[in-house]
Amino acid sequence: MLEPAVRGGDRISGSGTRPGNPCEARPPGPVVGAAWHDRRVSSTAPSIVDSAFGAALYAETDTALDTGASLLAADPSADAELARRGREFVATAWQRGWQPADVVRIVRRELDDVHVRLAAALIHAQAPYDGPRGPRWQAQLDDLTAEAEAPGAAATSESTGAVAAPPGTDRFSHATTVLELYRLLLRLPALESLDEPTHRPGPASGRGTESRMLTRIRALLAKAEATGFPEEAEALSAKAQELMARHSIDEALLAARAPSASAPGACRIGVEAPYEQAKAVLLDAVATANHCRAVWNEPLGFSTVVGFEADLEAVELLHTSLLVQATAAMTKAEAAQRAGGRKRTKTFRQSFLAAYAHRIGTRLAAAAETQVTDDLLPVLASREVAVTDRTDRLFPHTTTSRLRGVNDTAGWTEGAQAADRARVGTRPRLP
Repeated sequence: MLEPAVRGGDRISGSGTRPGNPCEARPPGPVVGAAWHDRRVSSTAPSIVDSAFGAALYAETDTALDTGASLLAADPSADAELARRGREFVATAWQRGWQPADVVRIVRRELDDVHVRLAAALIHAQAPYDGPRGPRWQAQLDDLTAEAEAPGAAATSESTGAVAAPPGTDRFSHATTVLELYRLLLRLPALESLDEPTHRPGPASGRGTESRMLTRIRALLAKAEATGFPEEAEALSAKAQELMARHSIDEALLAARAPSASAPGACRIGVEAPYEQAKAVLLDAVATANHCRAVWNEPLGFSTVVGFEADLEAVELLHTSLLVQATAAMTKAEAAQRAGGRKRTKTFRQSFLAAYAHRIGTRLAAAAETQVTDDLLPVLASREVAVTDRTDRLFPHTTTSRLRGVNDTAGWTEGAQAADRARVGTRPRLP
């Protein structure tokens, strides 16, 4: 359960009203007939929403939610004001350091798919009122398009900004969903701000090379995930790591030859249960091998990875692929254990993933080192100093902890062997 960021009866105010907001527009001149009725109803909408929020957002009981939802369901004229308040909650989350992917991740973790779709709709509705954002932010918005356009997703009215109930959903159920989502958004704690430039600085000559290299890396990792032969998967993953190391070095050399305003950035990567400790260790190993630093936030289920942009992209790609491959190897090893009469699976899996993460870190570091020569060390050292400085500024107070529940010998042995098979030394170029 998230601790409230705002307690008592305080109202959250986000970015405020903005010019051109359809919820704020009012026609000039005398108002008569139906127009008078619309003006009168809209003037009561804030009080209805306030009453619903007062009943539901600051209490934990189902009765409180039912009371607030009943108030909202009974008066459709409050829909536009309810949506406007939702955009304020989203804008306030941005002010607290959250990003679109972070909000969707925590909503998916704490609530249900219907809340995720509603959150995606609100984030898209708020986007036109946000200031300029960087490319990583825009990529997160693009990823949310599928959620916002999925069957059963909430639709936003272009004229009023109201978020309508999905097809087949009654007003009371929709109002309950809205209040549950708002209650979660209200209690989001502050996070470290991961501001990024609105454009990615750097030598223009490197952009095309970067695109081709990352495309090739993605193709290698996709093949590694798809193949049914462990040895082939391991060889493809190792080759991908070598290309990532070479790509990182190319970026570092370009920056050294043509210095720019480029500085280390940061991104958040979800680390989900179960076995989140071992998964966080695997992410840390991948980050370290790619000249990045990772800091795990256990309560909120993510790690913040700090590094230069090309390295961050490499970490995201490789971590996802290795996690897929580790899970496949673990499932196969566990099936063999069960065939032998073994019943304990939780400790086996935890120990397997812990051993895999530990050993793969060593292997990835070795693969990265094959691309480093003595003349590159000063360049890489200066970038490491910059990454460490950014990490320390973002996280002045960090702690280390031991992995818990790693006490299964068979699981550790199987995980270590799976990592050992993933040889990450220099290999001939693949066709």
